[in-house]
Amino acid sequence: MQIAARQEAAVLGLFRAVTGLLFACHGAATLFDVLGGPQSGAVPGIGQWPGWWAAVIQLAGGTLVLLGVLTRPAALLCSGSMAYAYFVHHQGDGLWPLENGGEKAALFCWAFLLIAALGPGRWTATSPLALRASGRNAPGKEAVSTYDT
Repeated sequence: MQIAARQEAAVLGLFRAVTGLLFACHGAATLFDVLGGPQSGAVPGIGQWPGWWAAVIQLAGGTLVLLGVLTRPAALLCSGSMAYAYFVHHQGDGLWPLENGGEKAALFCWAFLLIAALGPGRWTATSPLALRASGRNAPGKEAVSTYDT
């Protein structure tokens, strides 16, 4: 169990990065008609509610989560947007996600809620800045990971 506990931060970091990447790709596809294009068949107009705003949250929030920058607030916003999508756009078509097509919304909602609760894990874009500011990478000092304790 000692090894598993030491790897939690690494696994969480990978989970965060993959989830953020997938979410950002969905937003880019909707906004810019790339990577398979928008799911609805048409790119939403700038400022159009809710499609354009949802895609902006997906692209910006997913990118922040991917990079591990402002991870908790970004993940909380992404989670809330997916809860909104599920209850407003899917719930009316049936109770269960398999009935109403809301599997992706439900999974993203809970994945981002988990990331918001547990934090970014390892390998964030801000990690090198934190190490440098604390003097841990100063010449003659060995870099120590905060997750190896």
